[in-house]
Amino acid sequence: MKCSFCSAEMEKGTGLMYVKRDGTAQYYCSSKCKKHVLKLKRKPRLTKWVYKPEKKKA
Repeated sequence: MKCSFCSAEMEKGTGLMYVKRDGTAQYYCSSKCKKHVLKLKRKPRLTKWVYKPEKKKA
């Protein structure tokens, strides 16, 4: 599984699961990621510590 915020790999049985009212589930690797999304309403692409894959060079 991957974290819905920072896209870090998680082992099965770890992390936090948040289910929205419409029934979709979001998985978070830590309470830090969960807080950034739900309480602080931050975007992952604007957060510096979030994992960003390197672009492939041609």
